[in-house]
Amino acid sequence: MNNKEGNNKRGGSRPNSSRPSSNKPKPPMAKRAQGPKKAKPAAKAAEIDETKVAKKPNQAPKRPKNADEIRLNKYISNSGVCSRRDADIYIQSGNVKVNGIPVVEMGYMVKPGDVVNFDGATLTPEKKEYILLNKPKNFTTALDEGQEDRNVLELVRGATNSKIAAVGRMDKNTTGLLLFTNDTDMIRKFSLPNQKSSKIYQVSLDKNLKYEDLEKIAKGVTLDGHRLFVEEISYIENEPKTEIGLKLRTSNVKVVRAIFENFKYDVLRIDRVAFAGLTKKNLPRGNWRFLTDQEIINLKNV
Repeated sequence: MNNKEGNNKRGGSRPNSSRPSSNKPKPPMAKRAQGPKKAKPAAKAAEIDETKVAKKPNQAPKRPKNADEIRLNKYISNSGVCSRRDADIYIQSGNVKVNGIPVVEMGYMVKPGDVVNFDGATLTPEKKEYILLNKPKNFTTALDEGQEDRNVLELVRGATNSKIAAVGRMDKNTTGLLLFTNDTDMIRKFSLPNQKSSKIYQVSLDKNLKYEDLEKIAKGVTLDGHRLFVEEISYIENEPKTEIGLKLRTSNVKVVRAIFENFKYDVLRIDRVAFAGLTKKNLPRGNWRFLTDQEIINLKNV
């Protein structure tokens, strides 16, 4: 009984409170109208769109792209003078002309027959080609006149009409992966002494490599006053100890030979089995192939 009375007291106190009775419209319900709120996101989106348009005054109007047209920044990049990103900067600064007229529009499309002038010079664009060769013996990268050895370009002559060059050098006795391209930026990149891509070589010596010499090489070698970092060196499994695996960053095969000659070993053969993530898989000796789009991206991001 006491509980019921207590409940009645609590329930009976509500009519005497300052709150409106239940049969009157409640103000909070009236505030839940959804009509005006739906219009706000649309208005906000419109403001955002206006802001985006305002931020890109040089944006070229969208139109269907013809198969024989190419973006101006890609046209410049294909000519080999700079990257697409740098080309955009030149375009915005007004240093690019098409048919004698300065173009500052981002996304401008170049048509066949258009004459593009970049910073005072007329461009002749060329599609970038990337070819991987598994080089055999008795071919060299040397271009010296009168040299008797055959040049590696003979092996990729039918691959493209573009003027390609080998990335790095190889003598006639060195075999393995050799990259060719007309991308001067990439050739320059892999020629730098401080570039970071790894290469793996299989080296054949005239005698077994002593374990203490292997440990010394693993710690790094000083050649001509320069310290050379060796990423990894090991005996090749199930092979005589004359067969050595060497991983380092240089693409200069002469350095590989000099490492072992520094420890009084004669190098009989050098075979490059990996180059910046590329391998000889499904590429027999003397054969070549084009790089895939993903492989090209990987090389550029090394």
